[in-house]
Amino acid sequence: MHPMLNIAVRAARGAGNIIARACGQLDMVQTSQKGTNDFVTNVDKEAEQAIVQILRKSYPTHDIVGEEGGDYGSFNSEYQWIIDPLDGTANFIKGIPHFAVSIALRHNGKLDQAVIYDPLRGEVFTASRGGGAQLNGRRIRVTNATDLTGTILATGFPFKQKHHLDAYTETFKTFFTTAADVRRSGSAALDLAYVAAGRLDGFWEIGLKPWDIAAGELIVREAGGLVSDFVGGNNQLKSGNVVAGNPKVLAAMLKGMRPHLTESLMR
Repeated sequence: MHPMLNIAVRAARGAGNIIARACGQLDMVQTSQKGTNDFVTNVDKEAEQAIVQILRKSYPTHDIVGEEGGDYGSFNSEYQWIIDPLDGTANFIKGIPHFAVSIALRHNGKLDQAVIYDPLRGEVFTASRGGGAQLNGRRIRVTNATDLTGTILATGFPFKQKHHLDAYTETFKTFFTTAADVRRSGSAALDLAYVAAGRLDGFWEIGLKPWDIAAGELIVREAGGLVSDFVGGNNQLKSGNVVAGNPKVLAAMLKGMRPHLTESLMR
C-alpha cells in the first residue's frame, strides 16, 4: 500500500471509530442545520478533527479541504487532501446504518490516493492512481453491463437544488424504464464505491461537493470505470453533477439524460 494511502486509511479508521461509538448513543448527538435540508452534528466535526490531526502529523505542509472546516490553512502545496468525515449525515442522525468516511488526495491537481471507509460494515475501499482499486485488500472491478437493460442504478435526489427537479424527474423516468431498478441510499461516497465494486452498474447525482465525489471518482476509475459530468466532460468536481459507470453504461446514461438537460446542468 502506498505510504500516503496508508496514512489516509489510518485517518479514516480513526474517524470511523468516533462515528461507530456515537451510533450507540444517538440521543446524545448534537445536530444543527447548515442550510436548507443540510445538517451537521458534533460527530461530523469531531471525526473531521481526528482526520486532520492524523494528516497534519504526517504531512504538516499539505493543504486540507474539509466539509465541516473548510480550508485548514493554505500552504500552496502540490498536495491537497479532500475530506468528508461523515458522508450520509442524514442517515446517521436517523440511525440508518449507511454512511462512510471519505478521504482523497490530489497531487498537482490529479487525484492520487483515495479511501472510503464504512465503519459499521468494516469495509475499506481504496485506490492509488495507476495501482487499481481494492476492497479490504482484494481487487475490485466495475460490472461488464453493455447497456442499461437489467442494470441497477443509484442516484441522489436534488434536495438542495429543487429547481432542477423537472430535469431530474425526466432523467429518472428515462433510466427507470430501461434499468431493472434504481436505488437511493443517502451516501454518494458509498454509491461510487459500490459502482467500483460491481454492486451497482451506474450512478448519477446533481449538485454534489468535491468531498462527496473525489475519493469515489478515483476508486471507480481504478476499478475500470469512468466518471464524468453530465455532458461527458471532466468538470464534475466543480459542477457537482456526476455520472459514473463502466464505459458502456456511462455512455448510455449520458445519451439518456441529454434531452432533459437544462443549460445550467450542461456546464
